[in-house]
Amino acid sequence: MNLLLSIDVIDGPVLAILGTLSIALVIYLLLRGRDAEWFVTAGAAMLVGALVGCGLLWIVNVGGLLGGPADRGVWFWAPAGFAAIGLAVVNLWHARWWRVVVAVVAILVFTLTTFLGVNAVYGIGRTLAAFLHVSTASPVAIPSVVPTPGASTTPLYQRWKPPKDMPAHGTVGLVPGGIPNTASGFDARPAQIYLPPAALVADPPELPLVIMMMGQPGDPDASYIGDVLDDYQAQHDGLAPIALVVDQLGDPFTDPLCLNTERGQVETYVMTDVVGWARSHLNIQQGRDAWTVAGYSNGGACAAYFGSKHPDVFGNLLDVSGVEYPGAETSSIVLDQIFDGDQSAFDAVKPASIMRATGDYPDTVAVFTMGQYDEEFRPGYERLWPVAKAAGMRVTHKLIIGAGHGLEALDGGLDEGFRVLYPRLGLDAGE
Repeated sequence: MNLLLSIDVIDGPVLAILGTLSIALVIYLLLRGRDAEWFVTAGAAMLVGALVGCGLLWIVNVGGLLGGPADRGVWFWAPAGFAAIGLAVVNLWHARWWRVVVAVVAILVFTLTTFLGVNAVYGIGRTLAAFLHVSTASPVAIPSVVPTPGASTTPLYQRWKPPKDMPAHGTVGLVPGGIPNTASGFDARPAQIYLPPAALVADPPELPLVIMMMGQPGDPDASYIGDVLDDYQAQHDGLAPIALVVDQLGDPFTDPLCLNTERGQVETYVMTDVVGWARSHLNIQQGRDAWTVAGYSNGGACAAYFGSKHPDVFGNLLDVSGVEYPGAETSSIVLDQIFDGDQSAFDAVKPASIMRATGDYPDTVAVFTMGQYDEEFRPGYERLWPVAKAAGMRVTHKLIIGAGHGLEALDGGLDEGFRVLYPRLGLDAGE
């Protein structure tokens, strides 16, 4: 089963095969008859199907089920897929039995192709398991906390000598036993962790910590940040932060806004349950300058919120393609349902408002990145980073050239973030 779930549905042949099969089925279903009346009927069915696809996509956008407005590529896949389904449906009537069978199979093929095509636009659900929001990760052994005599003022990269038996790569997997939600009661999905090679040796050093959150819909998957950090550790004698990827959603299609609301006590979960667990269970440096809160898309909004509100815990924030503020995609719904129409209460929890109210971040490093072609979220990015800079944060901002709101933006943003943060974390000398 795990072998099936690990099939690559983006770069592998699956989507190409389904696309080719879909085209062949459309041709077969379209050539049912040669008279003008049939082609008018088929054309009308495809037009209705395309309109249904656009209508459903509009409803999904309004409801925020994609974590924000759909990417331009989705506006191709949804109408095209439903147009093909409309063609298959009209082939069910007044047809021979074998054509009916083909039409039913075609509906299934068109539906699967459409969903996988939409998934490929974003590039985040790389495997069938990720597409279905099923985790195939295994628990990893967390090394025991090693007491240290005291914090050193010498950067880690200068005092670290990797042992000869150090693994070449880090490891990604589930946090064994999960992170207890004792304080929050929040029903979070299992957290994942990336442990670099330096964390896997017999006498590991205390390492910096990254707490990261992914997008919506999405899963607490540490493989993305793990891939980027594994490239970095290979150039830094096995040194990289430990990355803890936690769930701020509970359900991939629900947004609790990173707050304590009727949708869940997310802020308490992250700031009390997760932070407390990390301090007591991981070989990490305890100072705020070694702690980074990071996030992508929906998680980026959370990172900006936690980083601006809790600078005593997080000395660094990394906002990758982040939504401007939690709930920005469905702000009118959030205003009515969560804040009972109180606009001032809603505004008060926006990262920009918190930054302005705090007014002074003398030792916070902030990195904001955004895909060059991310038309929906780029305006929020352009508004937020100047506020952070005006509030005293040491800001780096960068557009990821050629990227939209998918995998290129995520990988590029993480890569830029750790380029900036490695010297701050004591993992290299910097430029």
